[in-house]
Amino acid sequence: MATTTIQQTPDTFMLSVPKADVGFLKTMAKRMGWTLGRKKTKELDITKTAGFREAMDDVKNGRVYHAESVEDMFNQILN
Repeated sequence: MATTTIQQTPDTFMLSVPKADVGFLKTMAKRMGWTLGRKKTKELDITKTAGFREAMDDVKNGRVYHAESVEDMFNQILN
């Protein structure tokens, strides 16, 4: 008598797991026969953003103002 093996199509999930729990997740996946993959997230480099470049241009060209307090700041803005 022939036996038939049914292959299940796996689902793919993306999880955010605390670093402290990664070992547990790996152990559980191994015991369940799952496969784990890792995709590192790209960190934002603030120095490459348009806002940062604009702010540095403001500093370079003297478009920076100092205030002694919040009240002083509002006086500079509104007057």
